[in-house]
Amino acid sequence: MNKKQKNLLTRILAAGVCMFILAFLPLDQYPVLRFLLYLIPYLTVGYDILRKAWKGIMNRQVFDENFLMAVATIGAMILGEYTESVAVMWFYQIGELFQSWAVGRSRRSISELMDIRPDYANLEEDGQIRKVDPDEVEIGSIIVIRPGEKVPIDGIITEGSSTMNTAALTGESLPREVGPGDEVLSGFINTSGLLHVETTCEFDESTASKILDLVENASSRKSRSEQFITKFARVYTPAVCYSALALVVLPPVVRMLMGTAPEWGTWVYRALTFLVISCPCAIVVSIPLSFFGGLGGAGSQGILIKGSNFMETLASVRTVVFDKTGTVTKGNFEVTGVHHSPIEEGQLLEYTAHAEGHSSHPISLSLQRAYGKALRMDRVSDVEEIAGRGIRAVVDGHMVAAGNGKLMGDLGLEAAECHSTGTIIHTAIDGQYAGHIVIADQLKDNAAEAMRELKKAGVRKTVMLTGDTEKTARQVAGEVGIDEFHADLLPGDKVQLFEQILQENGGQGTVAFVGDGINDAPVLSRADIGIAMGALGSDAAIEAADVVLMDDDPAKIAKAIRIASRCMRIVKENIYFAIGVKLLCLLLGALGVANMWLAIFADVGVMVLCVLNAIRCLAVKNV
Repeated sequence: MNKKQKNLLTRILAAGVCMFILAFLPLDQYPVLRFLLYLIPYLTVGYDILRKAWKGIMNRQVFDENFLMAVATIGAMILGEYTESVAVMWFYQIGELFQSWAVGRSRRSISELMDIRPDYANLEEDGQIRKVDPDEVEIGSIIVIRPGEKVPIDGIITEGSSTMNTAALTGESLPREVGPGDEVLSGFINTSGLLHVETTCEFDESTASKILDLVENASSRKSRSEQFITKFARVYTPAVCYSALALVVLPPVVRMLMGTAPEWGTWVYRALTFLVISCPCAIVVSIPLSFFGGLGGAGSQGILIKGSNFMETLASVRTVVFDKTGTVTKGNFEVTGVHHSPIEEGQLLEYTAHAEGHSSHPISLSLQRAYGKALRMDRVSDVEEIAGRGIRAVVDGHMVAAGNGKLMGDLGLEAAECHSTGTIIHTAIDGQYAGHIVIADQLKDNAAEAMRELKKAGVRKTVMLTGDTEKTARQVAGEVGIDEFHADLLPGDKVQLFEQILQENGGQGTVAFVGDGINDAPVLSRADIGIAMGALGSDAAIEAADVVLMDDDPAKIAKAIRIASRCMRIVKENIYFAIGVKLLCLLLGALGVANMWLAIFADVGVMVLCVLNAIRCLAVKNV
């Protein structure tokens, strides 16, 4: 509890004690003394509300909840309803205290994300280590990260090995083992060994800095529901004030014209009750609080939603379109089959890996991993790359040709047909066909489960776009349970095809696109809502997407949709409940059925119930 909250709680308790004492004093025969004594708890608990109301009047911003509370309670004091006047202010301040606590709890969920901001960096220069501000560290500098310290800037480990806690970015508690050559990102926490890291960017461009900017700007993007509430409050509050004024004047005037007593006091009391009931705190407070809680809760799970407007859009997603590589599959090509004849499997891998050894292409790297030994490039000479075909090289004096079926055709050889799915590398040695190697991208472990969870979350259709062959795409879609796929696509084709999907959708829910945020940036920007998955450290992901998932888990997509849907459900519950109760109580107040105590419930009680409902948005772990 902060200082401001403690001060308010002290005033509430002091006013409560005064009211309790006054209830036992015989003051009916001393009206002036009674007024002065009741003025003590009234001003103790409500002086700040009166001050805010006066400032609003001076600034020509009259119609707010402070003005309504001030007019209603001052009017009740004038009518001699001292107990009810103090009670209205007392309960209102209890509601304000509760609201402040709830907002503070929501802010803490956001501030936990802010803990990734590093305080310093250990810069190594000429064998000396000095503590500096992260902003002072240049690209290519060596920084030292001790056990228990945050990684201040993205970089590559040059020395040391350790275990990294990545929960602040990914929401996952599983530690990550790192060593020389591995990338570490700002926001990670070094839990064990001493590390030397060469920085690859400046602090302003580091992962932590970009995420903090995203989180800090999220609250500025308001949803349609918040915009509606803002406009509603601007019209609603003046309307009820003028209605209350009409309630004071019109009925007594009509009664006088009819020759009966006007009963001014009765109608003034009804109007004051009407004002207390009408205070729109429940709606104005609980709706932004719901979104704020939802954004913070999602962030704690490694799901960064750029604003409440995107939260609202995400809740209505009914079609999800995936790029294949990096979303459905791991994007790591591995050798899945070696079909050899007449030479041995190990020999085929050895010759093919050496022939491809000068390339940094993922296919070449996968061959090297499958070979499992360090390449000796002094054994390789006369390397010739043939565009669209493959590569030729002399390995240990043998002419080795490795590539696709077209290369084999150019050599006058017949490439054996392969029924496996993936990229096929055919190899010929000294003009003789030696076999082929199958290289395929691996499915993510829980990709199929993720598709089932999407269906449970309300997604009606899943689509996959890929530049791979139709055979590969069909197999991947079948294994993970994707409804529709489109293969053999160039990057420009994806945008065109996505436009077609949007037209076919015809407004039946929103369409989301899930990509890796780099080569898919145009489609991410075009989608109703773009989701970048596994986007740690990716500039394109954070800028192009509306939702950024900070790890490679496709199940987070369904979780993000469920969090957004739950948040929107709570928002609607609060809107319908608050407006419904207030309209009913306003009618009862105008008819004289409701008294000031019912008005207190319609204001403070409804606000407390709505705020309690709103903070449910923070509980997202089991959503």
